[in-house]
Amino acid sequence: MPDDLDRKIIHGLNCSPRVSFRRLSEVVGVSEQTVARRYSALLRGGVIRVVGLSSPAAHGRSEWIARLRCRPDAVGPLADSLARRPEVAYASIASGGSEIICIVRSPAGTARDDVLLRQLPRAASVLDLNVDLLVHAFGSPDTAGWTGREGSLTNEQVRMLTAERPTPAGPPLPATDEDLPLLEALAEDGRASHTRLAEVTGWSKPRVARRLEALEGSGSLVYDIDAVPERLGYELNATLWLQVDLPRLQEIGEELSGHDECAFAAAISGKHNIMAVVICKDTPDFYRYLSGRFARTEGIRGYEISVRVRRLKQAASLVHHGRLIHPALA
Repeated sequence: MPDDLDRKIIHGLNCSPRVSFRRLSEVVGVSEQTVARRYSALLRGGVIRVVGLSSPAAHGRSEWIARLRCRPDAVGPLADSLARRPEVAYASIASGGSEIICIVRSPAGTARDDVLLRQLPRAASVLDLNVDLLVHAFGSPDTAGWTGREGSLTNEQVRMLTAERPTPAGPPLPATDEDLPLLEALAEDGRASHTRLAEVTGWSKPRVARRLEALEGSGSLVYDIDAVPERLGYELNATLWLQVDLPRLQEIGEELSGHDECAFAAAISGKHNIMAVVICKDTPDFYRYLSGRFARTEGIRGYEISVRVRRLKQAASLVHHGRLIHPALA
């Protein structure tokens, strides 16, 4: 089981995914060799993966939250099939095994509606389908990502790691055909060295550095830290579907995103205004959150809960026997 130092390293990577081991070691207070060794162990164990992803906005694509209610006997095969599609992310089975929740990256306009979104309602195993647009993700992108309450970095340590990280200025810079080897390498390993990226692209290391800076600075290239909370001792995952007072939408979303238990919060279209992904140690811990900090959040008028039964996919990693793997290895 990963310890507090491992959790500090994961938190540090969430703050600055490509931070050097030397800088991270200075922040957490251990040797560079220790940080490198711990990170390698987490990576080999399938606990975390750092991935570089092309932003959907750079390709004129939006993110849709799809909830599928299915026949119980068909949930597993359909969910596995969806998780293997490149346009699907964060796929899971919830609600006692009767619901699939996933994010589908697709064009926003109905004139170019995605084939997958049009095909799903016709699948015999799908009893009901609800698709809402992810309108706005709350929280700071510099510190996005769940790390749990234990072993977290202090505010000062977070500041030290994020101070040198550029803030995307936009608009997104479209990727070119020449960028494809670079992006494919980063999707496999978001911490790939400039030397490795120069090898796969045929570029010089200064050119690699300049292109990374341009793509990151425009928001075209983003990083995600895929993690398996169950391997960190957090067994209960749930999605909360909230109805809130609209004048307080931004305030409530930002407040929820700051909760230690909240891994992700976003404004969505449809009958619910906000979806929030919550990660707790167990059922009593989840109840303490619902009856405590969550209940004290003013402006929430109603909510539904989908408890996750099985995690299938993170941003760019499949979950196989509790380990994160690259989709190509499935």
